[in-house]
Amino acid sequence: MTIKEALQKLEHFCAYQERCHEEVVNKLYSLKMTPDEIDNIVVQLISSNFLNETRFACSFARGKHRIKHWGKVRIVNELKARHITTTNINLALKEISPEEYETTFEQLSQRCWNNLTENNPLKKRKKFCDYMMRRGYESNFVYDKVKDFEKIN
Repeated sequence: MTIKEALQKLEHFCAYQERCHEEVVNKLYSLKMTPDEIDNIVVQLISSNFLNETRFACSFARGKHRIKHWGKVRIVNELKARHITTTNINLALKEISPEEYETTFEQLSQRCWNNLTENNPLKKRKKFCDYMMRRGYESNFVYDKVKDFEKIN
């Protein structure tokens, strides 16, 4: 595959959905490109604004929070796994308003607590905390919420 063909293919790849640098580089390796060709193509994608890591991080954080209801801890870990810089991660977290974050947390925790059919209060507490922390919510939020639910019941 020539550099021009690969560039065209990657432009389409990046235009379809926001991508991080790592995804683009992996795609180029799968197309059997050499490291020099990969560097050349990545530079061209960045200069033509097809590839923008800040834009990717912000889009990723908004989408995962609004659609999958992930907490900030999980979003940060997933962005770090994609080798996104701390600066971009902080910008991405600012995309989630505190009010929206709180509302999502409240709705998700209420739904989770109501759906648990466990009779043993300790097991119910553990299942709730495990679920919410897997979703990426901060442990202090989760433990405060479980105390509130236990006071009510």
